[in-house]
Amino acid sequence: MEVSVIGSSQLNLGRIDNVGLCNLRRNLSANILNFKYNNNSKGCNLVQSPRFLWPSRSAVLSLGASSSAQNQPLVYDKASDIATNISIDGTKLYVGLPLDTVSSCNSINHARAIAAGLKALKLLGVDGVELPVWWGVAEKEGRGNYTWSSYLAIVEMVKSLDLELHVSLCFHAYEDPKLPLPEWVSRIGKLNPSIYFTDKSGQQYKDCLSLGVDDVPVLDGKTPLEVYKEFLESFKSSFLPFMGSTITGLTIGLGPDGELRYPSQRATSTSLIGAGEFQCYDVNMLSQLKQHAEAHGNPLWGLGGPHDAPGYNESPMAGGFFAENGGAWENQYGNFFLSWYSSQLLSHGDRVLSLAASTFRDVPVALSGKTPLMHRWSKVRSHPSELTAGFYNTASRDGYVAVAEMFSRNSCQMILPGFDLTDDQQPDESWSSPETLLEAMQTSCRKHKTVVSGQNAVVCGAPRSFEQISKNLMGENAVAKLFTYQRMGADFFSPEHFRRFTQFVRSLNEPAPLVDDLSGEDEESAESLLGINMQMQTV
Repeated sequence: MEVSVIGSSQLNLGRIDNVGLCNLRRNLSANILNFKYNNNSKGCNLVQSPRFLWPSRSAVLSLGASSSAQNQPLVYDKASDIATNISIDGTKLYVGLPLDTVSSCNSINHARAIAAGLKALKLLGVDGVELPVWWGVAEKEGRGNYTWSSYLAIVEMVKSLDLELHVSLCFHAYEDPKLPLPEWVSRIGKLNPSIYFTDKSGQQYKDCLSLGVDDVPVLDGKTPLEVYKEFLESFKSSFLPFMGSTITGLTIGLGPDGELRYPSQRATSTSLIGAGEFQCYDVNMLSQLKQHAEAHGNPLWGLGGPHDAPGYNESPMAGGFFAENGGAWENQYGNFFLSWYSSQLLSHGDRVLSLAASTFRDVPVALSGKTPLMHRWSKVRSHPSELTAGFYNTASRDGYVAVAEMFSRNSCQMILPGFDLTDDQQPDESWSSPETLLEAMQTSCRKHKTVVSGQNAVVCGAPRSFEQISKNLMGENAVAKLFTYQRMGADFFSPEHFRRFTQFVRSLNEPAPLVDDLSGEDEESAESLLGINMQMQTV
């Protein structure tokens, strides 16, 4: 689960203009740029020297100054004059901005801290950043009533630093930080809860709409697809001047947490042994299942999902459906239900991505969608976590070829998380193999020439995570064209993590073995950039 970010907004970074950018001033007598905080009352120094970061031919920072420049604003020239952007055989490096960069009240959260963080990334040579844009923020009050001003301000901020921007259009809600669905949608949901996913016990998942209502006019006489279309068109109209230059890519939200999946794992699913539950019990999903069963001559199969599937916190072997030998997942009924369940998810993804492809067909931006890495229980034959999430992938069936083909057909890139995960760091009781599953998904993408983008799964994870990311990006089977590190925030700018991140960026530019402990000289260099460490706290 991703973490929110930024805490203290009391950074003393000089004058802030109307879009939250700060004026950094040179101090030639001390050769120091001071980034001070009101919180903890500690100043952080970014030391200027001929060797600013590290002796790298491709990462040279020029901060030349003269006496006439003293106390003048620090002006960034072209990107080539600051730092060479990172590229590994065409793979670009991005960093995700805080989930709540724009708050639920549609205001920029801690603009000074964001501006300082962007400057730090620019100095490192990162290609760009990713910005979450929330449906519940931009279209909060009423259908068709859009407010883009804060998001436009962030885009201007990114543009001023000559960074690239990838925008994630989020049609889901988030709990921490609190980023709900549009208020007008939630009001409809109170009167008509069937718009949400529902499990077998009747619990509803209210952080996104059920795919069962994609084409049902449940939103003030409009279908969700029609509302999404209006949202995409408004975004396109408002941000068109930046597309193809600053905005280079768009990720289209496809479900819970923006991913193409069912909400099979719930917040109450705390057990490592759980594989999740099937989510096919809202009125519309049940209606479609009933029709499908009748069409196949087995009306009793359309009454609900598998009766012997376990609960959220139960072992998948607790019921008969996922049993290794003789489980219903392998019989005729199991194939009937799993084929229907997965096809519904795939059709939803196709509808939404084709809608986006049509809307942005004349705009020079890359489109993408995210597919989850449901690696828990991937070592058993039935792959139960993948099945409940909507991917009919088992030891005897490749469930990702059809997914990759759908993305390719819509000219969309597939975002795969988990580039940081290793098998040996997974608990034994989870029966998990993220490395094997990630490779299988990438293989399916190769078959259909589906372009892949990568992400990490754990925010500021274990020390070896950067080593694993590098392995996945630079290995002989590497396919990712873009990697987005998630996500900027308090943990990201902590001294220990940020040192490791700067070493990771350096390794991408000049490949070398990653080590947990930097040499004294490298540590000092990383610390000089870490002067921008903002002592941010989770909101």
